[in-house]
Amino acid sequence: MPRSTQPGIYVETAIHSTMDTIWRLTQTPELHQRWDLRFNTITYLPRADVAEPQRFLYETRIGFGLAICGTGESVGQVSTTGGETTSSLKFGSDDRKSLIREGSGYWRYVPLSTGIRFLTWYDYQVRFGSFGRMLDRLAFRPLMGWATAWSFDRLRLWAENDQSPEASMTLGLIHALARLTIAFVWIWHGLVPKLLFHHPEELATLREAHFSTHWLPWIGTAEIAMGILNLVTWNFRPILLLDALCMVLLTLCVAIYSPEYLPAAFNPITLNLSVLMLCVIGWLASGSMPIARRCLRRKPSGER
Repeated sequence: MPRSTQPGIYVETAIHSTMDTIWRLTQTPELHQRWDLRFNTITYLPRADVAEPQRFLYETRIGFGLAICGTGESVGQVSTTGGETTSSLKFGSDDRKSLIREGSGYWRYVPLSTGIRFLTWYDYQVRFGSFGRMLDRLAFRPLMGWATAWSFDRLRLWAENDQSPEASMTLGLIHALARLTIAFVWIWHGLVPKLLFHHPEELATLREAHFSTHWLPWIGTAEIAMGILNLVTWNFRPILLLDALCMVLLTLCVAIYSPEYLPAAFNPITLNLSVLMLCVIGWLASGSMPIARRCLRRKPSGER
């Protein structure tokens, strides 16, 4: 395969489990496709002799009823006396929808005193000329690296905690929905009633709390900043605690300075309590969800 102008994708994690367990979860197609975000189905093709390379078909659904299909082949497996095992493979696709034309890589299993150091490296050539190389550089390669790392952490949770890949996906989606909704609420309430329209009730609330109405744009900007902060600190759980604390304090401020709004339709009690519960839900889900950043993404110096 011609050398790529892009660096290969490297992902490494430490899994506190046995070699047999990790080998089974990674080398059995029906199990591999459950934790690896990059594939929906993996099917081994029959072979006449176990000495022959194992060929397989893979499919990745990309939405709207479309799927990308490809083929792969295990080209070798090497084990050392210390128990380290490397499984090499080639892969490619004749599907014109696939950005990947062909590639190769390996999986390596290194025994540790506390488990297994599991890592991969792979690289590939792309289609569509200069446009394909630009798309790969700007979007596809970073996405593939993230998907590999996220999948490795989902595998770790399965091997270590017996948390199924489906449960990990559900927890990740719950956290994402909670975090996105919290960010939306902050940004909407900072932008629309405070910065764009200077809503009379917002101004009245400031007057009743003995603050100048000139503070309204600054408060709106601060709320937008909180929304953005929730997005840029996606995996930082304490932000959810800060969100929850703000909801409690804002509710108390309304109760003290503007109690007439409490019995109103769409009142601060129901809004702030709903956001507070989203903070709790996001916090609980994020404690056991896969996180790509837990994996090492750069090959250590001297690594082959």
